[in-house]
Amino acid sequence: MVELAQAENGLLRKSFAGDVFNTLWYARTRLDDSWTTRFMSAVGTDTVSAEMLSFFESAGIDCSAVQRLQDRRPGLYMIHLDEGERSFSYWRETSAARLLAADRDKLNETIEAASAIYFSGITLAILPEDDGLALIDCLKRARSQGKTVAFDSNIRPALWQDREQMKLMMHLAAGASTICLPSCDDERHAFGDASGEAVLARYVATGAGTVVLKDGSGDVVVRSGEGISRHRTEYVTNPVDTTGAGDSFNGAFLAEFVQTSDIAKSVAAGQACAARVIRHHGALVS
Repeated sequence: MVELAQAENGLLRKSFAGDVFNTLWYARTRLDDSWTTRFMSAVGTDTVSAEMLSFFESAGIDCSAVQRLQDRRPGLYMIHLDEGERSFSYWRETSAARLLAADRDKLNETIEAASAIYFSGITLAILPEDDGLALIDCLKRARSQGKTVAFDSNIRPALWQDREQMKLMMHLAAGASTICLPSCDDERHAFGDASGEAVLARYVATGAGTVVLKDGSGDVVVRSGEGISRHRTEYVTNPVDTTGAGDSFNGAFLAEFVQTSDIAKSVAAGQACAARVIRHHGALVS
């Protein structure tokens, strides 16, 4: 999406970001050159879409799976900040990305070619229901083939027309995933979980593999086949902008995990990356 973030003197700074791309961007910075990072989405054929693709490619992201749709444009969002905490305004109802899974052959081909796949609740929220279910079916098959399928629920209730549909799709997506990366506050507000432990139990009940529960400045709690482990998060004083904190954690975590399979090292990588990101404005920090 096109990102408009606060700058000096009431001005806005244009950039390009979005939760799945942000995660891929941070993962790319930590992967060695033997890895290809590929982004699957859809954009238009307009000038802004061309600028967006050029920006992605300059970051080392393979855009060969990004579709160009003549009658569509990228979505746009604006970041609002209140003492470092962010909220968003969106303009994305007719964005090209809503059609990213409409071409089933392209969807299957792209997932078949990957060894690890990352998607989010926002991915599902913007798709027509049939396309979302088709994506989940592809990811189930990928998991059964031994591929790493990672999912962050990244819950944005305003993007869903129906709350019950949101809950069902989240459940199905988690069950198709080998690694889930939810955030405690989002989950508790959306699902009414009484505690972080209840969030973990609900994810395990879906059939998810490893669950990595983020909790802001609190501990990261991991539940896997080896049991539960807690990982202390260093507190960051006076954060500037928490936009992209979860995405940067996810990207660094996944990059470390696909290379080492070490949960503790992966969590530490994610924590260190997020701590740096929230000291700066915007979702993407060099």
